Amino acid sequence: MAFDRLKKFLHWEGTQKPDIDMSGLLYEQLKPFRASFLLIFVGLIISTLGYLVFTDYGLIDAFFQASYTFTTTGFGALDEGEFDDLTIFYTAFVMLAGSLVLSFCVVSVIDILSRGKLIPIIKERNMIYKIARLKNHFIICYHNEYTIQLSQQFREAHIPFVVVDRNDSLEDIAQKYHYPFFINEDPHTEIAMLKCHLSSARGVITLSNNIADNIAQIASVRLYERELGRKPYFIIGNADNNEDEEKLKKLGANYAVSPSKLFAQRVNAMATRPDMENLLERFAYQKDTPLDLEEIVVPRYSWLVLKKLKEAHVREITQTSIVGITQKDGKFISMPNGDTLVTSECKLLVIGTSHGVHLTKQLIFKKDKPEELKYV
Repeated sequence: MAFDRLKKFLHWEGTQKPDIDMSGLLYEQLKPFRASFLLIFVGLIISTLGYLVFTDYGLIDAFFQASYTFTTTGFGALDEGEFDDLTIFYTAFVMLAGSLVLSFCVVSVIDILSRGKLIPIIKERNMIYKIARLKNHFIICYHNEYTIQLSQQFREAHIPFVVVDRNDSLEDIAQKYHYPFFINEDPHTEIAMLKCHLSSARGVITLSNNIADNIAQIASVRLYERELGRKPYFIIGNADNNEDEEKLKKLGANYAVSPSKLFAQRVNAMATRPDMENLLERFAYQKDTPLDLEEIVVPRYSWLVLKKLKEAHVREITQTSIVGITQKDGKFISMPNGDTLVTSECKLLVIGTSHGVHLTKQLIFKKDKPEELKYV
């Protein structure tokens, strides 16, 4: 146990293995090299045995003579001047045989590289091993304008993600838009889920402009989730209208987002309540602002469950304000007063500094009544 903790502290744990093994595919591409290596190996053995027979060399000298003669990389390092006619003829034969074998090896290498499959497989294998190190990452399915904007936001927020799409130009796209990890597969297929290490992901975001693709993706992820027997994935889907939103939610999406609807809501807010929209733009959407806005779920074990909101003394202790409560049944209470009852698994909408919001989390997540309340 102590040694395991030491390895963890020093980051000596073995590399996390991916869910899919591409070794077989890689070996299939490298299979033609076997004949070349076998010919070189057999040629060196036969050449070494020949020099042991035709000369008075020891084993090491015979192997050395065979090596630089068969590979045609040198001559004259030993006693070639004392060779008789038979040994000279044998040496010439070894040179010719070595030249033929090496030419065959070069042609084999050129043929394998000209097929254009080996290098992409090696790159993809390296990418899959990098993805296997990720935990609690998001899988973004399908590349489009939404993906470009979302990936930028995720990078700024340091949220790990993998982009999955069947696109022959995906490598160039990933380089252009700075996708750190990407998989060139149909997102709803099992092989794509294995390659993007979905087993350790936090959730899936499917952004296809085709509702059928999003439906297939959500259904596939929920089925994969059941096979793993793990906690539910957090799934967000792209929808064109209210009807498609309802379809995605019924199939298992946690949220369905309609870009046209969001656009209309934002424009309406800008036109009718510009001050409120500016406030949201400043605090909810931007980073590195003085204030933070976050929704905190009250756990079942919290000391605050079934107590009045004023008993938490949040404003006095953490310098934050609770501006809304979402009950477990979805009912939202705006600007709750101090007598509002806090229920299990409700969500508190807290506004304040990042440090204050963090302190509020710690206050709510405690099982026993905090010591700080004794002095309030």
